[in-house]
Amino acid sequence: MQMPMSNLTPITELYVSYDSAQKLKHEAGNLVSWDLTPRQTCDLELLMNGGFNPLKGFLGEADYDSVVDTMRLADGTLWPMPINLDVSEDFAASIEPGQDIALRDQEGVILATMTVTDRWTPDKAREAAQVFGADDVAHPAVNYLHHQAGKVYLGGPVTGIQQPVHYDFKARRDTPNELRAMFRKLGWRRVVAFQTRNPLHRAHQELTFRAAKEAQANLLIHPVVGMTKPGDVDHFTRVRCYEAVIDKYPGSTTSMSLLNLAMRMAGPREAVWHGLIRANHGCTHFIVGRDHAGPGKNSAGDDFYGPYDAQEMFRKYQDEIGVEMVDFKHMVYVQERAQYEPADEIEDGVTVLNISGTELRRRLREGLEIPEWFSFPEVVTELRRTSPPRAKQGFTVFFTGLSGSGKSTIANALMVKLMEMGGRPVTLLDGDVVRKHLSSELGFSKEHRDLNIKRIGYVASEITKNGGIAICAPIAPYTATRRAVREMVEQYGAFVEVHVATSLEECERRDRKGLYKLAREGKIKEFTGISDPYEEPNNAELVVDTEGLEVDNCAHQVVLKLEQLGLIAY
Repeated sequence: MQMPMSNLTPITELYVSYDSAQKLKHEAGNLVSWDLTPRQTCDLELLMNGGFNPLKGFLGEADYDSVVDTMRLADGTLWPMPINLDVSEDFAASIEPGQDIALRDQEGVILATMTVTDRWTPDKAREAAQVFGADDVAHPAVNYLHHQAGKVYLGGPVTGIQQPVHYDFKARRDTPNELRAMFRKLGWRRVVAFQTRNPLHRAHQELTFRAAKEAQANLLIHPVVGMTKPGDVDHFTRVRCYEAVIDKYPGSTTSMSLLNLAMRMAGPREAVWHGLIRANHGCTHFIVGRDHAGPGKNSAGDDFYGPYDAQEMFRKYQDEIGVEMVDFKHMVYVQERAQYEPADEIEDGVTVLNISGTELRRRLREGLEIPEWFSFPEVVTELRRTSPPRAKQGFTVFFTGLSGSGKSTIANALMVKLMEMGGRPVTLLDGDVVRKHLSSELGFSKEHRDLNIKRIGYVASEITKNGGIAICAPIAPYTATRRAVREMVEQYGAFVEVHVATSLEECERRDRKGLYKLAREGKIKEFTGISDPYEEPNNAELVVDTEGLEVDNCAHQVVLKLEQLGLIAY
């Protein structure tokens, strides 16, 4: 008797029937609702379509604690990543366990309902240390945990009403059951998945060819198009790159599907998580990379994870995952043989060529040649469309410093100098001007000051995205808020932080507006430098001290820095 092929049988989804969904959608309109963040929307989609099977909803407290400490649900099932609905304290206080809530996307569309079974305030430092290996905000997911995620977690089962709507690349988006049905139809019994969040170059093609041949399997290119690492190439560009080269693969044994996953960049744990997700999508093999899902350097300048930690952890849990690992071979180009080969199989005496990700970005930034042995001309064309030479890209100059330090004066001088050069529109987002036009209703509490800076950051990111130059000159006293603005902008272009490091004594001596005097007298509360702290930047691109220097000289220092960074060219 032939046993059913487990990777081809349908998987459980959390959606109700169409008729039930219409009824439930009407009823859910009267429920208290939570507007999902982009990350929560990604998580909910994979909960509902079975990508996160066996989860039936957002984790309750017992499952959360078990996952954080042991990589297992409370019943012992392997699951390495906490999937929680993080909400604000105010929202959490407005609901009670046992209550149903509606989950809406950012357009207000109801996607699901959730029965809240658990409500608790997690120990985020513990979560960071256990899940990501360190409570270090240099890790993007740890920074998200502490500075963006809500303070309270809700857990409970989810009832799916409808999928999130995607208007892009609709033909390339498949649920786990849609992929399983395709594999059944094509007769694919062995499928190796390739996880990527980067454009495909020739080394990746050779790697995937070899992996499929080694596993005697068909190939599923399964790139992540949800949330990846800040600074990554946007998914629109990446998918255009994939589509430009997919015809270079044999059509009868290769397919491509997009995965709307919010990555956590958790290295070894993430590799196991990716394996479980691919098992749910019907894959039998999975390529695990060198430093798989690594976020880069920690605060000490070292890699967060060892290069083969992810492979070792995956190998340990391989049987439970139900997917066989295919080792990622580091591929390099051998000039004499004009082909890619695994680096560990190359003999001495041959010429090895390789271009790192950093070197590729430099060549794009400076408009230099990218050789055909490294990438496909079609891919390079797409990358150049999105990443023109740096001197033609938008960017943001972000001045920060105490009140009276000279930020606005230097910013004005810089604006004039950049307008004199021409070529790109220049916008000055001065703190006082923004307060008048964008944030007139805000006060000066920490919460309101943070919100004001984030509004400035959002406007600057839009200017940068559209090829302009944004000059910002707020006080911006808090490190976490400045980092949030940096991440907003760096999705689209360079962020140049300039610390105007004029001393408090000099700022008080200038005190043209009389603010320091009022603050000393207690007439202005929470005044930066007097009754509220100013957290000095540790890694600003430029530090300027205005004492004893003319404004023109200070502005020229910024111009020289922009020239050094390749952002302007005379």
